Amino acid sequence: MVAAAQKILVVEDEPDIRKLVRYHLTQERYQVVEAEDGEQALKLIQRERPNLVVLDLMLPGLSGQELCRILKSHPDTAALPILMLTAKAGEADKVLGLETGADDYVTKPFSPREMVARVKAILRRAELRTVTDAKESYQKGPLRIDFATYEVAISDKSVRLTLKEFDLLRFLVQNPNRVLTRDQLLDRVWGGETFVTPRTVDVHIRRLRKAVEKNDRKPKWILTVRGVGYKFDEKAVE
Repeated sequence: MVAAAQKILVVEDEPDIRKLVRYHLTQERYQVVEAEDGEQALKLIQRERPNLVVLDLMLPGLSGQELCRILKSHPDTAALPILMLTAKAGEADKVLGLETGADDYVTKPFSPREMVARVKAILRRAELRTVTDAKESYQKGPLRIDFATYEVAISDKSVRLTLKEFDLLRFLVQNPNRVLTRDQLLDRVWGGETFVTPRTVDVHIRRLRKAVEKNDRKPKWILTVRGVGYKFDEKAVE
């Protein structure tokens, strides 16, 4: 019954693929809205307010990559979950999708069951984010985080993060000075039912550092522990 109230926008220029995606999502009782290009998708997002976007990377006109960047750059849509569809299986193309702000990706040709599983996992994580943490904020030195409103500020200057970046930062600051493995970060931030790899963590850590560190090439707050994972150095923040 929960899925029946959730709306998914499918942005794909190939009618056969749109039909395939629509069929399998409606079978799971999701509401499906369709767009064949990026410009149409932007209008539908404003009008329909979908819970998730299934987005083809290669679109005519406004590409999926550019559309993703636009959505993640605006406060009203920055939190909108995105599942990227890509016809290219190379690691560079997968990383490109993640770096533009997508929550996950599926490589064409894809298994409809796998696609649906990823949609469910992304929506499940999005629902969990609506639950306010027992501790609603974090304040150390110049860093301020509001877990209820998803606002981040450094020295009173607002920092714009995607939902995934925010969840990653939250988990790090809630476990200060503790070395967290990539698997632990994957389990906590991405959940156990998604098809992501440790490389996904590295990509998002890099993006997070660019957003919060003074010099992301020489990070002081989010440190790499070689061969293990990452840790948040709270003393450096203070």
